[in-house]
Amino acid sequence: MSHHRRPVRSAVLSVILTLALLPFATPTSAATRDGNRWSLDLSLVDGDDVNVRYTRTGLRLADLRPAPAGPSPRGAVAEGLHLSAPRTLVRPATRVRAEVTARVPRGATVETQVRGWRASGWTEWREATRGALFDTPVTRVQARVVLTGDASAEVRSVRLTADRVRVSAVAAATPGLTYRVYATRIGLVGQTTANGHTITARDHFVALPSRRGLSPLNAGDYTVRVCTTTGSRCEYAPVWDVGPWNTRDDYWNLSSVRENWKDLPQGRPQAQAAYQYGYNGGRDQFGRTVLNPAGIDLADGTFWDGLQLSTNAWVDVAYLWTGTGPRGVVGDGPLNIRAGASTAYASRGLAARYAHVPIQCSVLGQTVAGPYGTTNRWNRLATGQFVSHAYIQAVYGGSVPRC
Repeated sequence: MSHHRRPVRSAVLSVILTLALLPFATPTSAATRDGNRWSLDLSLVDGDDVNVRYTRTGLRLADLRPAPAGPSPRGAVAEGLHLSAPRTLVRPATRVRAEVTARVPRGATVETQVRGWRASGWTEWREATRGALFDTPVTRVQARVVLTGDASAEVRSVRLTADRVRVSAVAAATPGLTYRVYATRIGLVGQTTANGHTITARDHFVALPSRRGLSPLNAGDYTVRVCTTTGSRCEYAPVWDVGPWNTRDDYWNLSSVRENWKDLPQGRPQAQAAYQYGYNGGRDQFGRTVLNPAGIDLADGTFWDGLQLSTNAWVDVAYLWTGTGPRGVVGDGPLNIRAGASTAYASRGLAARYAHVPIQCSVLGQTVAGPYGTTNRWNRLATGQFVSHAYIQAVYGGSVPRC
């Protein structure tokens, strides 16, 4: 994200552009009816919003001081996030555009991002002032406004339009992406993550260096499966923070989709390239010297209890929202994932509360009493391990077959 903008004095920012990096899109329908046009209620600031406040002049940063320094880029610049409620569309759409009216002084940035719901879950967050395109129609849309900088922008209104366009092969990540990256431990107990969560001791979540995969507070819409390189231990954990090092490095995506550092190979974090090969002069997007090749940060519980690590290490990470098929939402945890359909089998790791786990099929096993009933159903996950259905709050993305 650029932190140096041309000053906007008395004028306001009001932009609708075509996203140049996406393929050509041709409208196929008449003008969108009012049911697919709406304005965000910026005055509603509640518990899932982070470091923003609403005044008579608009939405703005509540605190211009950067977060405390650390390995996360949250210490590089002040940032805030306003999350809207999901909007159910009158008709499915493949494009969402945002008109933003704001005063943006030098040193500040404003970005409106949207995501869409389809059968397999939420898409990644995409920038909307230039037009966000989806390769399959979406039925619900959620928006968020991200403010950053050492000066406070004032966002006066955000108006969204969803319509249907013909999209010619939008480039997207292939399903089930898994990469080996370097993991560091977050620590920072008592501080606040990018989605507003207060970090606790032995917490269970991860940070990735892009907001495109950032889950809302107390949600696992974007979940990773992180495993030791031997495969002996894994944890399914929600993405609740941004970092390490960068904030616009969705390195798991194809070059045509990746927000920054498009010349790097898919799956290689910019921090790794900077540390190992001197890429970008050995510096991150903020100009800081990169001191380790980290592509993921692990909260203490994920680090110590889930993977049983004692020091920073290389791990295998699956970015589960790039996959397909049924997903189960873990309603209570951390939950043991086991080698078989019984608590007598060894634990092979953990599934954090709110994590979305990929379910291949179900079997009958030991009867277990949990927060969602008493059942002998066990779900086999994509790794061949099992969790009791008594701890699964909901299943979406299709029906679960018998194994």
